[in-house]
Amino acid sequence: MRFDVITLFPDMFSAIRDEGVVARGLKKSLLEIHTWQLRDFADNKYRNVDEKPYGGGAGMVMQVKPIRSCIGQIKQKIPNTKVIYLSPQGQPLTHQLAHEISQLESVTLLCGRYEGVDERVIEHDVDMEISIGDYVISGGELAAMVLIDSVSRQVPGVLGNAQSLNDSFAGDLLDYPHYTRPEVIDNQQVPAVLLSGHQANIDAWRADQAFKNTQKKRQDLIKK
Repeated sequence: MRFDVITLFPDMFSAIRDEGVVARGLKKSLLEIHTWQLRDFADNKYRNVDEKPYGGGAGMVMQVKPIRSCIGQIKQKIPNTKVIYLSPQGQPLTHQLAHEISQLESVTLLCGRYEGVDERVIEHDVDMEISIGDYVISGGELAAMVLIDSVSRQVPGVLGNAQSLNDSFAGDLLDYPHYTRPEVIDNQQVPAVLLSGHQANIDAWRADQAFKNTQKKRQDLIKK
């Protein structure tokens, strides 16, 4: 799967290129990440890509022309790429949405800064707006990295063990509790069922614990 990222800070993406699951996917040639410096598409000697908003107000707005030119160049290489704008106004990123995106061959991620992008870009150049939560961060780069990581896990072969996909939200519930060695620490005991070797009982316990964990921590998921 190919990710093209339009950003003012391409070096930030070394964090996922160099370490972790995404880095392994890149080494296996299962993933591609290409960053595009938006300033390269500015039409002025100062390489500015933002302007004051019409109607006044604080902050600056990213201009249409450099964004549209960059998207156009990407689409010359990958005509069917889907353009996603990382925005607090977008639909929430969920496990299901990440899975759906992982079925695509290519996505282009537009990282906003300042007060965001000119609305005409959203109306005419963007296929989908996605939010990683109901809060504001300084720019779309961190959100894009979250999306890349979440989607990349769903690409076959990226995870060393496909069973690792059976995580929180995979079945609409939170994950069950996990334990490892030692069996007892500070008088805290691993549940006996996990030491029993009886897989059916273990599976039943995990299913029950997943439900109880969700009921305790995320009542909104239970209501759904």
